[in-house]
Amino acid sequence: MTHKYLLCTIAAVALGIGGSAAMAGDPAAGERDWRQCRSCHMITDNDGNMIQRGGRVGPNMYGIIGQPAASVDGFRYSSDLVAAGRDGLTWTRENFIAYVQDPTAFLREFTGNSSARSSMNFQLRSGAEDLYAYLASLQN
Repeated sequence: MTHKYLLCTIAAVALGIGGSAAMAGDPAAGERDWRQCRSCHMITDNDGNMIQRGGRVGPNMYGIIGQPAASVDGFRYSSDLVAAGRDGLTWTRENFIAYVQDPTAFLREFTGNSSARSSMNFQLRSGAEDLYAYLASLQN
């Protein structure tokens, strides 16, 4: 009886660890998913080193984790995203994932404004957790 209990406990702990890792996201998978973002965004570190080539329509994604929304200078954000940033929207894990999955719906919920719009029309239907993990790994 004790042996079965020990095996069940070990299995539960192992499954819990695996579940936590899955919830955290996979940076390597996020790097592969980056190809969906590069038509608009690039990743260039603070020293000017290009990490990921990409478009310049959207802001540089380096260092955005934990930053206020619409805070990268030189980009034209929707007025609703700018207002959300002023009202405290920061790119936490939860906010980033919800935003990239449906930017306009996220802004409408965050602002409480049913006509709020995002300039980002792309919706990342899967892999948002991995993309977040990848971007977060670049800041370490």
